[in-house]
Amino acid sequence: MDSRKLSELRAFVRLCKQNPGLLHTEELAFLREWVESMGGTIPPAPATASTEETSKGKAEEQPEEPVKSPEPESEESDLEIDNEGVIEPDNDDPQEMGDENVEVTEEMMDQANEKKTEAINALSEGELQKAVDLFTDAIKLNPCLAILYAKRASVFVKLQKPNAAIRDCDRAIKINPDSAQTYKWRGKAHRLLGHWEEAAHDLALACKLDYDEEASAMLKEVQPRAQKIAEHRRKYERKREEKEIKERMERVKKAREEHERAQRILSDPEVLAAMQDPEVMVAFQDVAQNPANMSKYQNNPKVMNLISKLSAKFGSKP
Repeated sequence: MDSRKLSELRAFVRLCKQNPGLLHTEELAFLREWVESMGGTIPPAPATASTEETSKGKAEEQPEEPVKSPEPESEESDLEIDNEGVIEPDNDDPQEMGDENVEVTEEMMDQANEKKTEAINALSEGELQKAVDLFTDAIKLNPCLAILYAKRASVFVKLQKPNAAIRDCDRAIKINPDSAQTYKWRGKAHRLLGHWEEAAHDLALACKLDYDEEASAMLKEVQPRAQKIAEHRRKYERKREEKEIKERMERVKKAREEHERAQRILSDPEVLAAMQDPEVMVAFQDVAQNPANMSKYQNNPKVMNLISKLSAKFGSKP
């Protein structure tokens, strides 16, 4: 048996399975009656649309082979940003954050203030690690004071440990979301990591809450890079949307072509006449269940004429 003809018949059967609405056309009434007489069940006709519209919609929604799109290019593939001043991220274990549920006494508050004063003195003398340790001691004593985390974050920025600084700023903002200094230091930390959009956001917010010349100067540095990234992202998203629309149109086009082929088959009087022959329909069902059974009908002209007709229909261009 010609493998091409066998393939075309298989495609026709598959199309009927994918678009059961086709079985409710007037031309195939005899096929419905025959299937039901054999104990089979025909899927019910859709109630909300005509058979032709339903079959067309089904074909469009369930294309035989969806178009596979290539992997999109990386969003950063053609983006060039000046990363001068960006450093490798710090990967130290998370710093001590204190117990938020501890009950802070007045004595603990006083001790925390003393530690904070010592830390500020150490910072002024350039003893950065000592300042971190003292701020940590103060945090343990009074873990709900936002300024302590913000101060320690400023030291982490000086130590070029931006991730640690961001963690401290996040905690400080959770306690007090209106502190300009906290956003300033988190913006600086993001700038060290090359997180240009995050840095621009934090620095702009810091200046909005309480204008700061240092934060404003850094904002002017990072904002053009942040805007370039944002524009690149918009461009990338536009390209992706255009590609998705094109692929969707291709799928619809292919589905319509399959639908038109099915309509041509159903409108052919010779095909309809052949399928009204009980002998042909028995053979058709046999082959539909197992295409390899086609070999049994090679010497049956009625069956082979139907197969040839279907092959010619599927082989012609819409």
